[in-house]
Amino acid sequence: MAFPAAFFNQQQSTLNFNDFNFDPRLTEGLDAMGYTKPTPVQQGTIPVILEGNDLIACAQTGTGKTAAYILPILNRIATGDKRHLNTLVIAPTRELALQIDQQVEGFGYFLGVSSIPVYGGNDGATWDQQRKAMEQGAEIIIATPGRLIALLASGRMDFSHLQHLVLDEADRMLDMGFFDDIVKIISHLPATRQTLLFSATMPPRIRILANKILKNPKEISIAISKPAEGIVQQAYMVYDSQKSGLLRSILKKDDHKSIIVFSNSKDNVKRLGYELAKAGLSAQAFHSDLEQAEREQILMRFRNRQLQILIGTDILSRGIDVEGIGLVVNYDTPHDAEDYVHRIGRTARAEKTGVAITFVNEKDYPKFNRVERLIGKQIDRIPVPQEFGEGPVFNGTSSGEKKRFSGKRKPFQRKNRSNGQAGGKPRNNSTPNA
Repeated sequence: MAFPAAFFNQQQSTLNFNDFNFDPRLTEGLDAMGYTKPTPVQQGTIPVILEGNDLIACAQTGTGKTAAYILPILNRIATGDKRHLNTLVIAPTRELALQIDQQVEGFGYFLGVSSIPVYGGNDGATWDQQRKAMEQGAEIIIATPGRLIALLASGRMDFSHLQHLVLDEADRMLDMGFFDDIVKIISHLPATRQTLLFSATMPPRIRILANKILKNPKEISIAISKPAEGIVQQAYMVYDSQKSGLLRSILKKDDHKSIIVFSNSKDNVKRLGYELAKAGLSAQAFHSDLEQAEREQILMRFRNRQLQILIGTDILSRGIDVEGIGLVVNYDTPHDAEDYVHRIGRTARAEKTGVAITFVNEKDYPKFNRVERLIGKQIDRIPVPQEFGEGPVFNGTSSGEKKRFSGKRKPFQRKNRSNGQAGGKPRNNSTPNA
């Protein structure tokens, strides 16, 4: 059962959370948090989950998918007779597990439902706390696959009363190589359960996994949305050697209180963190080599506006929910066009405005072209400031035009500054190497 987003958008003006007939205590929690109208993915999935069906839901991050499964599950726990380990949520990253746990705590404030995030990278005391909480019967466990496998090896986990299994960001987990771990975890769970699979994309391996673990699932597909109208999208055509200097220039002139810089590699994230901090900017790199306590401290500082600039890979585009981000910079063009939408979706949330800037080099132009085709518009090209030298010149057509460059014509050519002919290298002695 797949529905286009437009179907739900047409219903959104009239449907509100009271129409789901939730337990009054859950409704009270929603009211306290200011939630009134469900998002399209919530409108589509909540009735299906309340009916007890297995579900495949394809919806991108930022659409309210966490509440889409947490709310009906909390409602069923609240109306049950006994409290026990009821729900297992598997998430790809520690950050997402913590974020889900925070939402459970908020939505279930008046229900007294207990939950615990379970993830690796912490000390022995935290490990003991997680193990004891699960053994003593927390109702909802939100776990990363690796840590959950380790806990299962202890042989002390009792999943006999489990009623719900949720796989959140399933595509990301498969990208991270967790397919076998997920299958192993599921082998320890009761065969009779409700299984909910949420994914931003639906590649073939997700279908394979769904066929293994779901029974006659309903399907809700909210087509990937276009970037919010409030996002000003811009692009600089640059050489790699121009990126670092241009980034520092942009950030020093920008007055946004919260900024995220995305790069495709952890090495670049580390280098940019060092360079921007050395340049006197309030910036911090966020990557997997940091201790968990360090990562949590960085995110807390960023959320509290004590840190202005956060640099990371795509883990930040899906696993981090921070309001009020005014600027997103794609230091590297994302590998996948959908990742572009996820990244820039960190800004202009809750009907606010924001700016998204993308650096595009010669190698990445085909990726950028796919981005423009996905979002259905041409992104404004901004000239590289004169002090950084001339950027690559695109001799062809943009994504919005009918012609496409042929194999004989390169999409970029270098322009010789002295004679204006293609083929020369730009003179740019002042820009540091990226």
